[in-house]
Amino acid sequence: MTSLICGSMAFDTIMSFHGRFSEALLADQLHKINVAFLVPGIRREFGGCAGNIAYNLKLLNGDPLIMATIGKDGGSYLDRLDNLGISRRCIRHIEDAYTAQAFITTDADSNQITAFHPGAMGNSHLNKIEDAGKVKLAIVAPDGRDGMIEHAKDCARLGVPFIFDPGQGLPMFSGEELIHFIELATYVAVNDYEAELLTERTGLSLEQVAERVSALIVTRGEQGAEIYTSAARFDIPVVHVNEVVDPTGCGDAFRAGMLYGLSNDMDWMTIGRLSSLMGSIKIASQGGQNHAPTLDEIQERFHKEFGYNF
Repeated sequence: MTSLICGSMAFDTIMSFHGRFSEALLADQLHKINVAFLVPGIRREFGGCAGNIAYNLKLLNGDPLIMATIGKDGGSYLDRLDNLGISRRCIRHIEDAYTAQAFITTDADSNQITAFHPGAMGNSHLNKIEDAGKVKLAIVAPDGRDGMIEHAKDCARLGVPFIFDPGQGLPMFSGEELIHFIELATYVAVNDYEAELLTERTGLSLEQVAERVSALIVTRGEQGAEIYTSAARFDIPVVHVNEVVDPTGCGDAFRAGMLYGLSNDMDWMTIGRLSSLMGSIKIASQGGQNHAPTLDEIQERFHKEFGYNF
């Protein structure tokens, strides 16, 4: 069954800083930062939350449908989707803007500093959920502010269950707006930093957020993840890798596992474990869309880690 993925499509310029940001930023001088990082490694990748989530869901043999906007320079991304067999019928082409672009610098501890140009993403509200047709599940991931608001409202109005995944877009919204998103959503997914910001802005504890949705998912990097439901809390272990190469897109890979698991009516522990596995597969590869395991390889790795098949 089709999963609708509302979010950004972007080009990522990814740079590697071999030092540590903490050693270059002076705590007592943060009010007047003037710092440069030498980045010997640089590359340009296909990215954006919607693009990354769809890519990972396709690896699982899911059926992703992207709802996003691209700019006048987005032709190569559309060609890539065609080659991957991912539908682009709900992607709107904005002729007078550039495709969204992220400039990401990663340090030796996998911390990241990102500058983001929204470009065509600012027109995401022009896309309408009705145009997607019949879908089983949706995710409202980081996108243009108006687009996120409209897509959440429309999913709720049309009875489409959806994951609210504010990500780096969370600071755009007030506490009142975030509470409204939570009340509309079926599920909420955030990382540990976003969870702190969410509770600070809304005044709700994680437990109180969980009471308003079917599940709240909090990812915690190398500490795994937590899934809060009305019935129980599930602690999801991290799947360790031999080498951490690049964290870019790990959260998106995790969310693809969620979409696949929810669409196939899996239990929460299996959903969490599969999502964790997808994140670990991604983190061992550069960029958000360069890992390419087969479905058989993913299933074999899952069985090796957890002792059963998903």
